[in-house]
Amino acid sequence: MPCAIAITNSPIFSPSQQTPKSLISPFFCKPSSLQSPVNRSPAPALPFYNRNLREDEDPTVCSTSSSSSSSAAAILKRKRPARISVPIVSLGLGHVGQTPRDESRLDEVEVEGEGYSVYCKRGKKRGDMEDRYSAIVDDAKNNSKQAFFGVFDGHGGAKAADFAAKNLGRNIINEVALRSEEGLEEAVREGYLTTDAEFLKLNANGGSCCVTALVQNGELIVSNAGDCRAVMSRGGVAEALTVDHRPSRQDEMERIQRLGGYVDCCRGVWRIQGSLAVSRGIGDSCLKRWVIAEPQTKILTIEPDCEFLILASDGLWEKVTNQEAVELLRPFCVGVDNLQPLSACKNLVDLALTRGSADDITAMVIQLGQFVQ
Repeated sequence: MPCAIAITNSPIFSPSQQTPKSLISPFFCKPSSLQSPVNRSPAPALPFYNRNLREDEDPTVCSTSSSSSSSAAAILKRKRPARISVPIVSLGLGHVGQTPRDESRLDEVEVEGEGYSVYCKRGKKRGDMEDRYSAIVDDAKNNSKQAFFGVFDGHGGAKAADFAAKNLGRNIINEVALRSEEGLEEAVREGYLTTDAEFLKLNANGGSCCVTALVQNGELIVSNAGDCRAVMSRGGVAEALTVDHRPSRQDEMERIQRLGGYVDCCRGVWRIQGSLAVSRGIGDSCLKRWVIAEPQTKILTIEPDCEFLILASDGLWEKVTNQEAVELLRPFCVGVDNLQPLSACKNLVDLALTRGSADDITAMVIQLGQFVQ
């Protein structure tokens, strides 16, 4: 599979090459916010020092109360230094960071791409949107499209989700290129672990749950780390392709305890070390001993009854069941001349909102039939 995504003029890097219906680069499901604003008390006033005094002069002579008229006169006779003119020049960064200055305050993002649609909504109780998404679509020579899709739900800030959206797809595709078709699961695993290791080197805070889908030669490879979920419609029946990684899962709880950690329930939510409510993901350096980035992967062949795939963050799945999501989307995506997957995504998110979801919500719908012969 071509690795054109590593080139800066690739669609995944260049917002200008997106479909006209896109409102933001497919790198970002949510507006990027590196950190939430923090209220800081004003810094204490520093004493004023005249920058024109010589090093051997006492700075206190700048005080308005002079001990002698001669010293005051000497200061008044000093000439003001000439104004320094600093030219304003462009840094020439090209397409780097070409998103709105107030992107962290965006309430929603909607994108309709080739074979997929995405809709993101900021939670009403959230200061900044911390979700991201990525989409890479490439035509193969045998007319079977190859593609990578991902939804990333950040916590403790958007840094980890932003980093994963930009790098996880590339890392997985690079690993796939080094292996045969029998090594796809291992390639995805290495892609996740490499992305996690690269993010940890930044010494940045926060983490991100991930769910990804790789389409390769008619096969669908779905992986997750955390509580983002993938659900496929197979002839109208919802089929969950991932299982949420939460500390309440017996196998996850036992793994954490074997590693010396503990899991407890706080206000009805099971947490690791009394802190995090997910047990796998990218980042979370302070809990890395227990919060691993190793994904769980499922591989299946795309058959005619595989209609569409939903990738979504937990803000949706906490309020909408798998089957409800499929039944709501199907009239917009199956058996109609005018497909409306973006409208379907919006309706799906709105359903979660009407049921009281206050979290950020990202919903991506992928038309699987468009990626096979």
